[in-house]
Amino acid sequence: MAEPAGRTLGDEEVAALERVIRSGMLSSVWGTETRALEREIGEMYGSRHAIACSSGTAALHLSVVAAAPDPGDEIITTPITDFGTVAPILAQNAVPVFADVDPATGILDPDAVAALIGPRTKAIMAVHLFGAPAPAAELRALADGHGLTLIEDCAQAWLTDLPGGRFAGTAGHVGTLSLQQWKHITCGDGGLTLTDDDELARRMRLFADKGWDRSVGRVHESLGLNYRMTELQAAVARAQLAKLPGVVEARRRTAVRLVGLLRGLDGLTLPATEGHAWWLFPLVLPGGGASALAEKLRAAGIPARAGYLNQPLNQAPALAAPVYGTSHYPLEGYRPQACPEAERLVSDTLLVIDWNEHYTDEHVDAVAAALLRSL
Repeated sequence: MAEPAGRTLGDEEVAALERVIRSGMLSSVWGTETRALEREIGEMYGSRHAIACSSGTAALHLSVVAAAPDPGDEIITTPITDFGTVAPILAQNAVPVFADVDPATGILDPDAVAALIGPRTKAIMAVHLFGAPAPAAELRALADGHGLTLIEDCAQAWLTDLPGGRFAGTAGHVGTLSLQQWKHITCGDGGLTLTDDDELARRMRLFADKGWDRSVGRVHESLGLNYRMTELQAAVARAQLAKLPGVVEARRRTAVRLVGLLRGLDGLTLPATEGHAWWLFPLVLPGGGASALAEKLRAAGIPARAGYLNQPLNQAPALAAPVYGTSHYPLEGYRPQACPEAERLVSDTLLVIDWNEHYTDEHVDAVAAALLRSL
């Protein structure tokens, strides 16, 4: 994914960049590419609003702004995710509360979420991990039952299907997407939020543009940052978006082939294929030993690693460090709860294999053969 051969970047993206540069307008405030990208994403996802911004982490920050937590309010999320899921919670002076995960998937467990909802809970932030669908319907029911905002982090889950035919990112109140280098499609960095709620969309657009409602002149209505996407990012993203269905279809075909080759293998829990968009190919070893297996696979030339993270985020050093200056607020006296299932996955049972739309059947067969030899 760091090399041209691992990406779908080509003449279309070069032409898009040239089009923008020759136009002389690289800012999305006055340009047309970013608004066009928002329309195209909104149409693809069936969302009333799609709001472009500078990164996937910025999109998550916008989603937390939409939820409007008061200082010290809590947002429940998963300990198995990138820190970009958690940083925006802290940036809004809210407290991340980590719920445990399903030991077979690493995805947020609705029962664990329900047990943590309290008087300060403001939102639930679910992650569609590795491209697999999280239990969005159950989490939406929980959110609605308690008056909470459900945020879906779909950074790894472009075109992930939910039961009933909707895409991940459309079951919650806000969904977020990432265009970072390693995702299904990329413009280097970039993000989008999705919502059908006019008020949430208004909050996010204002925050992404310094609280500036440009329809009424230079009036800054509220606190905001500059999270604007550039026209260069948007033009590349639009070219990439046209390739997205093919990217996901290719990843699905080869991942399903690997699942079939490994089915029935002792000591291995295979991922469910339904709806999966295959950002990574995850495997769970209920008996442990993921680190040793990953080492064997790497020796055979297979891009595998154990745990996905060095530690689950409920154990991240950042949670014990000052948040602003020397202040630990809002984490003063904070002790994140244990998440034993997540901790065991990261330390012992979870293995991920890099996945790519350019894999051939021969690549898949080599992965399967290496696993069969190593287990």
